[in-house]
Amino acid sequence: MKDMKIGVYVCHCGINIAANVDVKAVAEYAKTLPNVVVAKDYVFMCSDPGQDLIKEDVEELGLDRVVVASCSPRMHEPTFRKAVQTKGMNAFLFEQANIREHCSWVHEDRESGTEKAKALVSAAVAKAALLKPLEVMEADVEPSALVVGGGIAGIHAAIDSANAGYKTYLLERDPSLGGHVAEMCKIFPNMDRAACLLIPKMTEVATHPNISVLTYSELIDVGGFIGNFDLKIKKKPRYVDPEKCTACGECAKVCPVKTDDGKAAIDMPYPFAVPRTYTINPELCLRFQEGEGDCSKCKDACPEGAVDFEQTEEEQELKIGAIVVATGYDEFDASLKPELRYDLYDNVITGVEFEKKLLEAEKTGKIEINGKEPKDVIFVQCVGSRDKNVGNEYCSRVCCMYTAKQATMVKDLIPDSNVTVCYIDVRAYGRGYEQFYENAQKKGVRYWRGNPAEVYKDDGKLVVRAENTLLGDPKEISADLVVLATGMTSKSDARELGNLLKVPQSGDRFFLEAHPKLGPVNTASDGVYIAGTCQGPKDIADTLAQASGAVMKALIPLCQGKVFIEPITSVVDEEICSGCHMCEKICVYDAPTFDEEKGVMTINSIVCKGCGSCGATCPSGAISMNHFRDQQLFAQINMLSS
Repeated sequence: MKDMKIGVYVCHCGINIAANVDVKAVAEYAKTLPNVVVAKDYVFMCSDPGQDLIKEDVEELGLDRVVVASCSPRMHEPTFRKAVQTKGMNAFLFEQANIREHCSWVHEDRESGTEKAKALVSAAVAKAALLKPLEVMEADVEPSALVVGGGIAGIHAAIDSANAGYKTYLLERDPSLGGHVAEMCKIFPNMDRAACLLIPKMTEVATHPNISVLTYSELIDVGGFIGNFDLKIKKKPRYVDPEKCTACGECAKVCPVKTDDGKAAIDMPYPFAVPRTYTINPELCLRFQEGEGDCSKCKDACPEGAVDFEQTEEEQELKIGAIVVATGYDEFDASLKPELRYDLYDNVITGVEFEKKLLEAEKTGKIEINGKEPKDVIFVQCVGSRDKNVGNEYCSRVCCMYTAKQATMVKDLIPDSNVTVCYIDVRAYGRGYEQFYENAQKKGVRYWRGNPAEVYKDDGKLVVRAENTLLGDPKEISADLVVLATGMTSKSDARELGNLLKVPQSGDRFFLEAHPKLGPVNTASDGVYIAGTCQGPKDIADTLAQASGAVMKALIPLCQGKVFIEPITSVVDEEICSGCHMCEKICVYDAPTFDEEKGVMTINSIVCKGCGSCGATCPSGAISMNHFRDQQLFAQINMLSS
């Protein structure tokens, strides 16, 4: 300890730190600390000249440890580790004290901010003296990727991954790829046909030599770690052999079961489905209903003998290097707003349901609701969004624009119609969106600022009761049709998938990114990335951009062929461990396992994330954390309390 040489470097961070901390006084104080042989301050330690100061002193003075007092380690710890490493010092002999977020930004009094900074620097120096060299671990990578979710984000991600030359599996739990976009009519702001955007991509996925499409399948188990995930996938029975089915449709014609929207128990989601094959829905099919008999009309009608009632679930195991989650969103359940009478009136429908009406109208040239053309149409914005009462305080970002699109299409199809949009605020945030909104107004769409309090019927006609919040004028507007602009919510099974992949959810129940700015597609689980609306509401353009970003991140370990894993992980002292399994129960990453032969717990260092939960839980005190061992933490505490 007497011969140890520690260098301390205090950053001004421009004025971010220097405004409320006397940086030079902190540097002078650091010179008085044990083992410190040099202490300097500089305006930006993270800059090249700042790093050069450290490198020169490591080389010329033979420093054993380096302490930098600056911003959060989340920002620049990797920067300074690399700097000391270039001069032969082990990267984990570096320690960082956060005097920006913990001092300057939380203290207005310069004197107290300075004293606190001195205390944090002294604690960092005390810990640095006890640091031990650690080595980064390496593991080989399986050169393949899995994309979970077959909507537009998943399709785009799979194509990017496959085009990079890597085997890619595209997993979708529904019978076909396509997601929500497959059910859309047109896409704002350019009014492209959704099918024209989607079909070429679906065709490319289906024919790409590097893509294996796994539809009607679900992820049921995930093991392993980044670069080496072990997956188990459940494939549900279609009761139709895709290899034999020619999609002729004869089976659906003879099926005795028909839903309200005309679908048979054996059907294909849409004409451009991938794979292009029919699927039997066992919840509708009479053959699978108890006491309904042994209907086999579809089987008898199939000219290729593709119907197979004996199909069963299958399981498939995969070895994967990286995972991209693009599972999409659910539409808000409008029945949770009972005052809007969605469950009560047939002519109160959601925007998604109206989109299907518009899709039909593209073929027939007219919109019909209960056999009649609506003349008075009211759109209600923010149904299930920006609403504390239903627990969704966020904006869904697409509702204002898809309402403008639908309202414009109504005016195009029914020129003499009266179209009113009841809104809270119009949020036209994207490029070309403001012009799109203005164009809707020019076509005669009336925007009325008010949040409807109730929808009811009077003399057979719908009435929307609302107050114009600009004028303070309560009003009742009659309508033939009310369209509810329902927002986006997280998938109903997001928690289950998140538990499998060790990806947490945010307060709004969407998957939580590692950092909103620095890691928008990363997650807490290394090797698992998120894209599209599973991370939060967004439009198609942003969804595709994020999908490409997620794939780029996923391809990094695949391109390198190895993954490098930090050694800041838990370690078990086998002489103390009693094998009680407490650590195993609390670890969300499944890092601890029981060694039957030794009768003690062991930690899989590659899986461990270094959160410290096991160490805090261990009743024997047998678990410690590399880089945060008890004696290192006690040294910090002693300096802070002295």
